[in-house]
Amino acid sequence: MTERSTSRQITSRGVRVGVAIVNWNSQDMLDRALEALARQTRTPHRVVVVDNASKHFRAAPVAPANTVYERLSFNSGFAQGNNIAVKLLGECDWIALVNPDAFLAPDWIERMLEAAATEVDYAFFAGKTLIEADPSLLDGAGDIYHISGITWRRGYRQPDVNAAERIEVFGPCAATAMYAKDAFEAVGGFDEDFFCYVEDVDLAFRLRLAGYRCLFVPDAVALHVGSGTTGGQHSPFSVYHGHRNLVWAYVKNMPGGWFWLFLPLHLAMNVAACALFVLRGQARTIARAKRDALRGLPLMWRKRVSVQRGRVVRATDLLRVMNMALLPFARMTPAAPASKNKHDE
Repeated sequence: MTERSTSRQITSRGVRVGVAIVNWNSQDMLDRALEALARQTRTPHRVVVVDNASKHFRAAPVAPANTVYERLSFNSGFAQGNNIAVKLLGECDWIALVNPDAFLAPDWIERMLEAAATEVDYAFFAGKTLIEADPSLLDGAGDIYHISGITWRRGYRQPDVNAAERIEVFGPCAATAMYAKDAFEAVGGFDEDFFCYVEDVDLAFRLRLAGYRCLFVPDAVALHVGSGTTGGQHSPFSVYHGHRNLVWAYVKNMPGGWFWLFLPLHLAMNVAACALFVLRGQARTIARAKRDALRGLPLMWRKRVSVQRGRVVRATDLLRVMNMALLPFARMTPAAPASKNKHDE
């Protein structure tokens, strides 16, 4: 079993990039995000904004000319909203996901396409996000996945200078990410049962199992507010969805013997998370998250069967792009050099 080798164009000319944005009650930030897209040195082929039944919504005063708005009568969540947006993008070669609270540098699309043209072994890409309130600090430089099932943004709140080179990472934070459309569709896009949070990690895991690789592109830069509409990382909404979905992502995707070998770590991580949020006064929220995670296990196990059936990489190869540290939150841990290819070993 081997990682997929892409056969896409080695030039960015004529390549079409569609941009998907899912909005929910974030009009001011959306206006700024679309204005940044309008200033791109490489014009997107199409921009689709899916609005999840915001209380107040209007077209942005400044946006790319080919921007399409799709207003929903319900809150579809981030996962389903992006799947809807991708379908509405129509024919394109690459899908760029941009959160309403992410503001791209003018050359973001151009830099991503340059990376895709020169690094043809990669099918999805992580941009560098800086904390909007303090751009000297990283918001993220790709996602890290620990063998226990914990995931976090690489380099979070570290100095920007610490993320200056292209490097292979487990996956991107979907606040600013680019995916080959054929790869995205091959694995079925986002899992809509996740609603939001960890859905990008789940997607990255499935892409990995299908043989696709992810590259961090340090010169594709954006400012990111982070949890701009969900009340922050420790809000009840964020804690519930994040900690429910961590369980589901592990159950669906951790392959073969690694599932059982690392299961004690996964269980210990869940116990530790419960204890932490009890101490923070969020006992009810974390209990509900883990209860609903358990209730969803039969469905996730059925999905696991399908996901694992489609795996084309060796389970041992996945460890190369996972974090195995005894102290999980070791920062800036690289998965592998960008130039390293399985065939080079």
